[in-house]
Amino acid sequence: MLKTKSNWIIGVEGNFMFGQSIKNSDSLLMNISTPDGMIIDANGFYADIIYYERGFNFLGKFGKIIPILSPNPNCGIMITAGGGYLQNKIRIHNPGNTAPQILGDYKKGYDKLNGGWTITGSLGYLYLSNTRLLNFYLGFEFMQVWSKSLRKFDFQEEKEDTRNYSSQFYGIKFCWFIPLYKRTPKEYYLY
Repeated sequence: MLKTKSNWIIGVEGNFMFGQSIKNSDSLLMNISTPDGMIIDANGFYADIIYYERGFNFLGKFGKIIPILSPNPNCGIMITAGGGYLQNKIRIHNPGNTAPQILGDYKKGYDKLNGGWTITGSLGYLYLSNTRLLNFYLGFEFMQVWSKSLRKFDFQEEKEDTRNYSSQFYGIKFCWFIPLYKRTPKEYYLY
């Protein structure tokens, strides 16, 4: 992020998303599982299947710092808005890759890869200390995403997924900054 002298800010941001809480993961592979929900691997045993959420986003942001309750004019209430692109999927992990039903292109039929445009906004407090040692941001962030499937065929639905999705992400954001300041020129006197 770049902050101007008049406390306007502009910047870019990239994030990696990860998690282990997947809704309806028990029904994701129901077309290829046994009646009790298990996948049989190539060795005839029940396969270990682990689901993860994975994704990324890139955002352009702009905003304003309002110097309220601040020790200097560089910190205070920070309001930002922006937009960008988000993509996410379900990572299906089979340790040892023993289940051929979820390898390679077969896995892509179940991973629910989707992507789309997003807008974001945040409200928080930015603190940049006078000593330049303690610099942080704490605030609430909200993101609205309009996405669609990026796969040609969904194996779970057994058809092409042409639906449009609307998703919301929100949470508390904490950032620790390492600021780069321009140096003030030294005065030189020539006699």
